Amino acid sequence: MRVGIVCPFSFDVPGGVQWHVRDLAETLIALGHRVSVLAPAEDETHLPGYVVPAGRAVPLRYNGSVARVSFGPISATRVRRWLSAGRFDVLHVHEPMSPSLSLLACLAARGPVVATFHFATGGRSKALAAAQAGLQLVLEKITARIAVSALARRAQVEHLGGGAVEIPNGVLIDRYAHAEPLPGWDHDGTTVGFLGRFTEPRKGFDILTAAMARLATERPRLRLLVAGPGEEDDLYQRLPATLRDRVTFLGRVSEDDKARMLRSVDVYCAPNTGGESFGMILTEAMAAGTTVLASDLDAFRRVLDNGSAGALFRTGHAESLAAELGPLLDDAPRRAALAARGSEVVAGYDWPTVAQRVLEVYNSAIEATSNAPTVRGDDPTLSQRLAAVLRDSEPGALPPDGEPGALSPDGEPGALPPDGEPGALSPDGEPGPDGWDEGRRSPRRRLRRATTRQR
Repeated sequence: MRVGIVCPFSFDVPGGVQWHVRDLAETLIALGHRVSVLAPAEDETHLPGYVVPAGRAVPLRYNGSVARVSFGPISATRVRRWLSAGRFDVLHVHEPMSPSLSLLACLAARGPVVATFHFATGGRSKALAAAQAGLQLVLEKITARIAVSALARRAQVEHLGGGAVEIPNGVLIDRYAHAEPLPGWDHDGTTVGFLGRFTEPRKGFDILTAAMARLATERPRLRLLVAGPGEEDDLYQRLPATLRDRVTFLGRVSEDDKARMLRSVDVYCAPNTGGESFGMILTEAMAAGTTVLASDLDAFRRVLDNGSAGALFRTGHAESLAAELGPLLDDAPRRAALAARGSEVVAGYDWPTVAQRVLEVYNSAIEATSNAPTVRGDDPTLSQRLAAVLRDSEPGALPPDGEPGALSPDGEPGALPPDGEPGALSPDGEPGPDGWDEGRRSPRRRLRRATTRQR
């Protein structure tokens, strides 16, 4: 099967949707399918051979965070070229309601289109309500819908109407289960792990450090291992004084080193405060055989089987986190029991299993559009449809002109490179001379030395 997948968010920036797209694509390729991914990325970025870069992205406020997207007439041109060259049996777009390549691909495509919804919200989205008329044009193009969780399914039903098949985010269990722990990190009931953007409030890093500061006085060996984007000085400046000699910062790590990090801690803590529809890091920690302690968000509670596969604490409360974390570190048998149950639960999230369910949706979409043998990118009404969506978009959804994240007047953060220049798409939709060959992969980032910084 020839599968075209559209990632709405910048492929050279870590994120849950990006990881989902990458792992799904690589699993489908391993199963014998031909896959091409279109994603925002700087044209000089080293990418896997199956990814076609759609140019640089601009930041956009989305789901309580900042996403980097490509959107506008020039992006639409690249989408059409990619679709025409790919002649895909099915097009799979992610987050098609975001102003992104996914929305553009829906508008341009004729043929079977599958859409996956990752977003979940606790209330009615003003942006989606304001843009409902324009977005209806997108919904008309979607043949089948997938939601990564019950919360994501509920959100899209409430905001968009219609049903969706619930298929969770997958995890490559073997990568995590067989990873070697980092040297010097013994499982002695003293080590807690955190992975994510420590500067982003909804990730809850400050809640975790406040809880650990409460425990530090009576636990001289308590340690925190942190991985994720950000500057080391910024991290240490925000730490309570009692923790500054207890924290090791790895920085941004490769996938292999993320697995090693998760295998090195006694408890992985997810103190997130909201904006989560699933919790991929929970399944990754479970796959690594690590005990999980998470805030009792509905999404996390569901992944952890209502607390049987991981401990829960009251969301946003450092006192509750400390009250759960201390006894958990002291109770090795309980940690082992939670980890064992986690391993049982996560088996259902293994990517080969999840990918088979996605393929079933692909086949259903293809059967439902049997009059369109391949996906085409020549919908003659694209310009009118794009104009309608832009007209109906909520004012203020994008930053004002001149501010970070603002789009240029044509809706695009840069011009399409001339044919033949690096990053340009040739007439057949393939990258130019400096595009990405099949064998080129993202370079493995060097793991920073895991030594505790003394302050």
